[in-house]
Amino acid sequence: MILKKIKLHNWKNFQNCEVDLIERCFIIGANASGKSNFMDALRFLRDIAKQSGGLQTAVEERGGIMKIRCLAARKQTNVSITVELGNPNEKQNLWRYHLDFARIGGGVIKSQVKIIAEEVYSYSEEKYVLKRNNEDSNEDEETLKYTHLEQATTNRNFRELHAFFQNIEYLNVIPQMVRESSSMITSLTKEDYYGRNFLEKLAKMNERTRNSYFRRINECLKIAVPQLEELNFVPDKMGIPHLEAKYVHWRAKGSKQQEEQFSDGTLRLIGFLFALLDSKGIVLLEEPEINLHSGIISQIPEFISKIQRSKKSKFDSQILITTHSYDILSSPGISTDEVLLLENTQEGTTIKKVSDIADIRPIVEAGLSIADAVIPYTKPKEIEKLSQLAIDF
Repeated sequence: MILKKIKLHNWKNFQNCEVDLIERCFIIGANASGKSNFMDALRFLRDIAKQSGGLQTAVEERGGIMKIRCLAARKQTNVSITVELGNPNEKQNLWRYHLDFARIGGGVIKSQVKIIAEEVYSYSEEKYVLKRNNEDSNEDEETLKYTHLEQATTNRNFRELHAFFQNIEYLNVIPQMVRESSSMITSLTKEDYYGRNFLEKLAKMNERTRNSYFRRINECLKIAVPQLEELNFVPDKMGIPHLEAKYVHWRAKGSKQQEEQFSDGTLRLIGFLFALLDSKGIVLLEEPEINLHSGIISQIPEFISKIQRSKKSKFDSQILITTHSYDILSSPGISTDEVLLLENTQEGTTIKKVSDIADIRPIVEAGLSIADAVIPYTKPKEIEKLSQLAIDF
């Protein structure tokens, strides 16, 4: 099962947007167009469904609903997310989940949110298995603070959805945080894929599974970073986990290096590979090209497809990737259905598949790459003036 459609209302950059998704999607757009915020809508659903999560916690972690609500919201101040799920290559979807919420409180009363509507529709049963709103007689101000999605006693009829959202993975490794993780107080109760608890997560993983992942990662590193050999996961004398590899040089046995000595690109590549190997559903990747050589970057789309094909027999894998990279988008295997273009407008950000954009589709059909066709649309219209500025000191 994968995410087939998402619809956002008043979510951050997006006043209203709706787009279909497939198994591999590349999300592109100008800086500040909302690529990360689009991904965050899915992380939000994960934060509601995960253990020790919930609606109120998910909103608070984002600074409250005032930080979530679109600046172009105007009179309609509620926020809503609607997603449809189904099997790849099947027209009939399986589930639709809709959540609509708004602010309550403020002033001397703690600001929170309440549910306006929460709905789950089963396409296989052709009926709503959940349909609640703030006008129901059996609802009150307290019950409307909690989704049925987050409660085991109320999500029994759609627990498949709950598990799906829990398996959403996000990774955007910041190398400096990985290097300094041993000096930070971290906790896996708070979701973090920026690197602070990346090593701690590895430490808590089943050893056999972890070793299996490292064997595969080592095969990749031998090609992408040939001077590193035998990447391992080892605890130090204090029990703090570390990545360790043999650095090959003029000495016959080389020398050992740990994560604080790895390059930024190497750490991001390891995190990228781990996310793909460990995923059991949706993986959200933020600009995986950062710090990597263009030769490696150009191989990312096909490598992702290979991983997805290898997992096909066990479960459906879906990868969403934000990128600015010409090298990624130049891959001949990327279709116009896989690329989502975000564009800023005065009424919020719009999002469209490249296959639905009349000005771009003919360019690709004429033989140019996706990169040649779409990257000109993502740059600021007057960016050439930047080099013409008279800067006096």
